[in-house]
Order: sequence, then structure tokens, then C-alpha cells
Amino acid sequence: MKLSLVGRWSMALFASLALGLGMTACGGGTIGYMWVLGQQYNQIAGFKVDDYSGNLTQIPGSPFASNGAVPVSLVIKSGGRYVYVINQGTCPVAGCGTGTNIGQSIALYSVGGDGTLTFQQSYVSQGYVSEWAQMDASGTYLYVLDKYSPGLNASSGLYNAANTDGNGAITTFVADANTGRLTLVTNSQTQKSGVNTPFWEVGPSPIMSKSLGSCLYTVNSGTTNGTQSITPFSIGTGGQLVFTTTGNIIISSTTSKPTNITSINGSVGLVFLTDAANNVLYGYATTGTCGLSALNGGTTANIPGTSDPVYSIIDSTGKYLFVLNNSTTSTLITTPFSSISAFFISPINQELQPITGAPYTVGSGPVCVAEDPSNQYIYTSNRNDGTVTGKALNATTGELSDLSKGSTFTATGLPSCLAISGSID
Repeated sequence: MKLSLVGRWSMALFASLALGLGMTACGGGTIGYMWVLGQQYNQIAGFKVDDYSGNLTQIPGSPFASNGAVPVSLVIKSGGRYVYVINQGTCPVAGCGTGTNIGQSIALYSVGGDGTLTFQQSYVSQGYVSEWAQMDASGTYLYVLDKYSPGLNASSGLYNAANTDGNGAITTFVADANTGRLTLVTNSQTQKSGVNTPFWEVGPSPIMSKSLGSCLYTVNSGTTNGTQSITPFSIGTGGQLVFTTTGNIIISSTTSKPTNITSINGSVGLVFLTDAANNVLYGYATTGTCGLSALNGGTTANIPGTSDPVYSIIDSTGKYLFVLNNSTTSTLITTPFSSISAFFISPINQELQPITGAPYTVGSGPVCVAEDPSNQYIYTSNRNDGTVTGKALNATTGELSDLSKGSTFTATGLPSCLAISGSID
């Protein structure tokens, strides 16, 4: 049967729309854009996430330059129009913490309709050796975490690296709603010679931070009185960070002494830490003053056969906790592999209950994990083999399975973290 002229126009119009939306005959369209940092060549790999299969296809123009050296963290501004990439930089000749790292920067990108990143401009945090970044719940303020805070030179009245006290620092920026551009926010609570300090100090050698509601928590790998700690802040008016009356929270347990905390993450009033040395998880409930209350004794053993947990995530429903593990310990396995542990979070007492089938195999040396915006898939960035692993998530049981069209995708060299945007508004 021949189509009428109107029918042919209609078919052509549908085909054009399908191409524009990324649809295919066997796919469900693009539900998100993923960006994966690569440290080998200072690049950002970009992918479209397919709704139907979870398959990843490369964004036009990918990979993109990170516009700095050693990208370690990226943050997507709410609405998905802007992305911030945190470049740690490489140590100056005198060593890390003695000055601004070479290539240390905060690179701002605008996001095109097909997920393409366009570099806008760079900014520099006030501290040295950038480690991580978070935005507040409103997507207005960007908090950049540095390993070393500046110190005040009494004679010159200037802040510099030579006078650092070994603690870390957070630099705060307000992000323009229309352009994404950053403006420094100074610390009105701490002044030197009548001038606001341009940063907030945290504990020694911080590695990661997590924004939850009106709170910001930073985990410190350095020890205070022989124990690692968490620095809690409440987020006040104008993005000001207010140190809570609880002070630094000492990470403690009746069964193990934490000596190698590798990450902090959380959601829906819960915070979890991964401890690589003891292969355990520390769980906390948040309190009204940004304090933390230990859950069920504070410690949960990781799933048997796993080792070296490095990162965790709670899914968007708040029902499941997924933990990345660098390796295995089972004597029944001759070839070590990296994996994901999976737990059901009891709504009654927040106890962690292992999920059937876990741990699940992923690429070698996982660094970060992210969930797609439709709660169908999770993905890990794997440093050792330069890949991204995708898994289908059973929303009813929390079980993970391989994607229907293959679960391994090539990223850019030495991946660090990844993030997924669900929309561009």
C-alpha cells in the first residue's frame, strides 16, 4: 500500500524526531548522559545511556579535555546544564602542599543537547591538592575540598602553602543560575586582620565530602589522637559553613580500629563509611545538628569473599546500599576480581542485609559508582582496565545482573570518577 503525501511527511517527521531524541528501533531513547574522568590523558569520556538496554554509546566529540591535570571529581549542577571538573594537578618541584599544584583547577563546562561538553573557564580553589567537590541541595553552592589549607604568614599577612598546619580546607563558591560561573564566598566567621578568610578548615588530610540536606560532612584520613575523624558543618545562609557544636566526630568501633577509611557517602538521613583495612562498613544516622549517631553498634562486616572496599552508594529509593571492592579473598577463586557488594537497608532498624547473588563481578580496580536517573542501571568506573561496567538493577530485590547487550564499555585511560545527568533544563 502506498502512503499519501501527508503520510510520507508524517513518517519523515517521526524519523527526524527519533534521531534527535537518540531513539532506535530496538532502544528506548537516551535517558541520561554519563561523563567519566580519565587521568592518563586528562580527558573526559562522554556517553549516552540507553533507556531500553542500559547500553552506552559515545557522545559526539568525546573524549573532551579536562582543562587541567589529574581530574579527580566532577559535579553536575542541578538542571544538568553545567558540569564542574576538579583537577587535582601535579605536585610542584618542592612537593605537594608546598604550593598550588601544576594544572590544579576547577573547570566549568556547559552541556549541549546531545551531552557535548563545551569548556567555559577555569577557577582555582584556595587550598592545595584538590580531592573532591560537592554541591548543596539547591545546586547553588559548590564546595571544593583540598588536602592542605593555606596558612597565614604573620609578617606578610598573606596566606600561603608554606605555613599550612596540615589540616585540609574547603573553598566555597556560589554558582550563577544562568551561566554556571563561580564567585568565591569568604568565611565571615573567621577573620584575620579584619579580613574574612577565604576558606573553611577541616581535619587533617581529608579525602572526600558528602552533602546531605543542610549538612556537609568531610572524612579525614589523617588521625586526630590516633583516630580518623569526620568534620561536620551545617550549611547556613549564603552558603556559609557553620562548624557544629559536636566538633570533629571520631570514627570508632568496638570491633575494629579504623586506619584506612576510603569513602563517605549517604542519603535519606544515613551515612556510610568504607574501611579498606578492616573490610567493614560504618553506618550512622544523621541528627538535627548535623551530628552522627552510630547504627547497630556502628560496624557491619562486608560480604564474605570481598576485600578493600573503596566506595559506596545508596540507590535513589533508599532501599539498597552498593559497595565497590577492589579484590576478593575467597580461597575458592583462583583469579582475584573486583566486585560490588549489595545490601538491603532494613526500614525498621537500618541493619544491612546481604542481597542474594552478591558480590557481583565488575571491571578491575573500581573507583566510583553511579545510578542512572530512572533507577534501572548502575555503572562503575574501573581504573585498572580503563572501562565502565554496567549492571541492571532489580528495583524489587536489589539484585544486579549483566546488561542485555554487554556490560563492559571502554572509557579513557586510568578512569577516576563518573557522574550521570538525567536532564538538561
